[in-house]
Amino acid sequence: MVSAVETHHAARAETRGEIVVPEAHDYEIRTLTIADLKDAVRLGYEDFRAKPSHMLVLGFVYPLGAAIVAGLALGENLLPLVFPIAAGLALLGPVAAIVLYEISRRREQGRDFEWSDLGAVFERMSTGGVAVMIAGLFAAFGIWVFIAQLLFQSLLGSASTPPPLEFVQTILSTPEGWTLILVGNAIGFVFAAAVLATNIVSFPMLLERQVGAPAAVVTSLRVTAKNPITVAAWGLFVALSLLAGGLLFLVGLGVIVPVLGHATWHLYRKAVAIP
Repeated sequence: MVSAVETHHAARAETRGEIVVPEAHDYEIRTLTIADLKDAVRLGYEDFRAKPSHMLVLGFVYPLGAAIVAGLALGENLLPLVFPIAAGLALLGPVAAIVLYEISRRREQGRDFEWSDLGAVFERMSTGGVAVMIAGLFAAFGIWVFIAQLLFQSLLGSASTPPPLEFVQTILSTPEGWTLILVGNAIGFVFAAAVLATNIVSFPMLLERQVGAPAAVVTSLRVTAKNPITVAAWGLFVALSLLAGGLLFLVGLGVIVPVLGHATWHLYRKAVAIP
């Protein structure tokens, strides 16, 4: 449904023959609680059970894992970047979850989602604000990996990486290795916090509403500013869930990632009031 503000803007636009894109301040931001987070996860799990999408997620993870393994097998110097790349994938989570948002949106409306509808979703991903946001996330991912590589080289040198066991021993038993762990994780935290704050509702909003990328980002920042503790708790929950899924490898990620994606849609619904 459309808010009163949007109706007012649309009425004015109709008289001038214009298309009005709502501004960020047109949307009311609700207060979120931990109970809301739990309910969003519950609804996300229900969406996943109704429309299992694990193969979609695994189709994204398998090629990446295969590329890393192939690089290591061919002797490429990828070992120092394995952890940064794996951790940085969380930055691209909203991109991988767009289809999941659409599934949840349609179920909310009592409509089914057929896999033949993927074409329309991907077409939407290539236009307007969604494309801008996707480009921004890939840029953040690239910058993060570049910084991680520079940090490793500045602390441990740019010589050939030793075998995996020796590499791990170096990281865990030297001052330089511990500095790499602490500083790298601190920088990663800054990247993750920035992406969370600017994207917690951006992609679901862009998928559903006729808004631009700036309005979606500002709305996400407003949600974060009004609910800093709850948003931080959500970010921690997502990080721990992805860690648990990583420990279980593909089986865990094939369930946890879709549930988190669906849950993010429901969190958007709870955070942004659209009467």
